Amino acid sequence: MPVPKPELLLPAGDLDRMRTAFDFGADAVYAGQPRYSLRARNNDFKLENLCLGIEEAHARGKQFFVASNLLPHNAKVKTYLADMAPVIAMRPDALIMADPGLIMLVRETWPDMPIHLSVQANTVNYAAVKFWQALGLTRIILSRELSIDEVAEIRQLCPDMELEVFVHGALCIAYSGRCLLSGYFNHRDPNQGTCTNACRWDYKLHGGCADGAGQLQKIDLDVGRAMTDANLALASAGQVPRHPLAEHAYLIEEGGRPGELMEISEDEHGTYIMNSKDLRALQHVERLVQIGVDSLKIEGRTKSRYYVARAAQTYRRAIDDALAGRPFNPALLAELDGLSNRGYTDYFYQRHPSQEAQNYLYGHSRSARSQYVGDVLAVREGWAEIAVKNKFRLGDQLELIHPSGNQQRQLAALQGLDGQWLDEAPGVGHTVRMHWPEAQPGALLARFCADGELR
Repeated sequence: MPVPKPELLLPAGDLDRMRTAFDFGADAVYAGQPRYSLRARNNDFKLENLCLGIEEAHARGKQFFVASNLLPHNAKVKTYLADMAPVIAMRPDALIMADPGLIMLVRETWPDMPIHLSVQANTVNYAAVKFWQALGLTRIILSRELSIDEVAEIRQLCPDMELEVFVHGALCIAYSGRCLLSGYFNHRDPNQGTCTNACRWDYKLHGGCADGAGQLQKIDLDVGRAMTDANLALASAGQVPRHPLAEHAYLIEEGGRPGELMEISEDEHGTYIMNSKDLRALQHVERLVQIGVDSLKIEGRTKSRYYVARAAQTYRRAIDDALAGRPFNPALLAELDGLSNRGYTDYFYQRHPSQEAQNYLYGHSRSARSQYVGDVLAVREGWAEIAVKNKFRLGDQLELIHPSGNQQRQLAALQGLDGQWLDEAPGVGHTVRMHWPEAQPGALLARFCADGELR
């Protein structure tokens, strides 16, 4: 019996990125109003664009989900139904929601409106899935903190509920995004859609010791000396040596706030107030398809068109391979290395990957790294006009990324718009011409680069 085809769900930060997602293989997109979603900043979906996006999606036979997943205080609860009425009239395919009170209001007012339970609701077990199903919800977006085996068990025990999981994008250092850092530093509440990503700022680690008043003061910390002294002391006492840094006091200093020292805790596993790696579960798509997960979701409503295009294209190929019974192609991993990321992890899906898996993941992801360098604006007489996003130069190996298929070639000729010959495209804000007769407007341009050579 063939496995059902899962939905590929992409983020839409604006109409252009929505169109890019559909062009490159997405079955559905999600976007949200700034006031009621978790993307209040860099969000182009006011009512007019939301209406246009839903209409365009439906005209293409695609789906458009509206994120309405903040955890509101009283003031937003009072305005919610009135503000949502024109949105419901646009007939989105579902609302993505987290707050039980708002869900109750929508179910009472618009009982036929499909509701998907947001990952913010932290659904981690089959009983919770059945609870929400009994309230009439149509899909559960499972917590990121589940292993792939736990996802499989929930699918088995809840066979008639749609399940959605994240497969790619940024991860939060807090449990399912319930973080207070942004509120502490900037008085911008992440659960109200205004997170400033404080976990990803530039922090410096300092040693600390208590002064006469019991307050921690910054000190220089000789890590090597501390390790040697502590281990010698433990060994001489007949105790098993323990990592000495586990007992030390620490302070962090954020780059934009010099002199403001904050105490943190650290043990042998690391520091708990630093940013996480990004999720990449491409190698698990085959298993998720076999399990029968209904929707595979990519995070990134604030990311570029290149991010949307490359992610959609790569996960589309992985899904299609799985449906066709073809084995996972590890070379696909390299397609994602040029995207904006802080290093990749498969997070809780697989806690302890095998050495074999580590080898092929690392080897293939480093073998063909690429960087987004431009957009094709027009093609005239065999010359493509490129809006430059990052520098590239003669001799670079380039790739044009387009829904009809990607093309590769070495750059042999480059001009400015005035016809002057160039050795290098100077960087963002410039437009150049390159000889590429097969190029098509709307294509994205990337250059391949050696490991560590992103410039």
